[in-house]
Amino acid sequence: MGNSTAASSSGNVAEKKRHSFLVNSMIRLVKEKPLGTFGAVITLLLLLVAIFANFIAPYGMNEISTDFLFPPSATHWLGTDNLGRDILSRVTFGARISVIVGLAASILGTVITTALGMLCGYLGGKFDLIVERFVDSIMCFPPILLMMGIVTIIGPGILQVIIVMGLVMGITGSRIITSTVMSVKRNVYIDAAVAIGCPTSRILMRHILPNIMAPVIMLFTVRVPEVILLEAGLSFLGFGIPPPAASWGGMLSGSGRSYMYMRPDMVIWPGLALAITVYGVNMFGDALRDILDPRLRGGVGRYKVRAKKEAKKLKNNS
Repeated sequence: MGNSTAASSSGNVAEKKRHSFLVNSMIRLVKEKPLGTFGAVITLLLLLVAIFANFIAPYGMNEISTDFLFPPSATHWLGTDNLGRDILSRVTFGARISVIVGLAASILGTVITTALGMLCGYLGGKFDLIVERFVDSIMCFPPILLMMGIVTIIGPGILQVIIVMGLVMGITGSRIITSTVMSVKRNVYIDAAVAIGCPTSRILMRHILPNIMAPVIMLFTVRVPEVILLEAGLSFLGFGIPPPAASWGGMLSGSGRSYMYMRPDMVIWPGLALAITVYGVNMFGDALRDILDPRLRGGVGRYKVRAKKEAKKLKNNS
């Protein structure tokens, strides 16, 4: 009875700590990172638009009308393209493609990066040497050219783009986690776990992985906007999401370039949506990095807030 009570109380304490950490992180985000808060709002709006695109878009993604190259009006708020498709609806559905590709490829790449980095950093030796030389060979090629070559072989498509981006970014980014694991491996509790005979899998999952989660999360937040831009670039070049899917990069290419001088807004709206999305996610990711990184938890933002408070106190006292 006593053991169960102690276990429940310790569980409640841990739950309160997690809750207080989330609340404190949100408060710090709002108080110290105004651009990060603005980016969080943009990211939240992007997710909502992607989830409820079927209800937000006034028309279907590929619904064709007889109004070809129709200017903005009450019927079509952003006008129509050369096939009579509503531009607002296609930009709305393009948010769903960007979210799916951005999140899926970033998750796959982060999982590969974490797995490779943990194994190389902990095992070291010949295994680390062989893997790092393979990573060096992959890093010799520009990422977008390497992705274009692989997509040419396996064919374009949303699943192919996700897999190619996840593999390339996951392999090339493993060095970040490797260096972090090497520093964690020197701690005394790792030596104690090895001394009592803990298996390698348990050491990696229970002792090393929780202590490298901050850089893993930061790496994920940095990759999401990068993946969205790469997908737009591949689709623009014809190696990404094939038509008639409403990819923002695809909307900038093809008919967008052909009718750009006649209807410049055909490329302005998807380009503006892409720019706002990447800016917002980048700002939110940078703010999240500053909050999660233990070296920056008392960082510049907090010192500025303290300095303002101290200056206000001195002004009031004088």
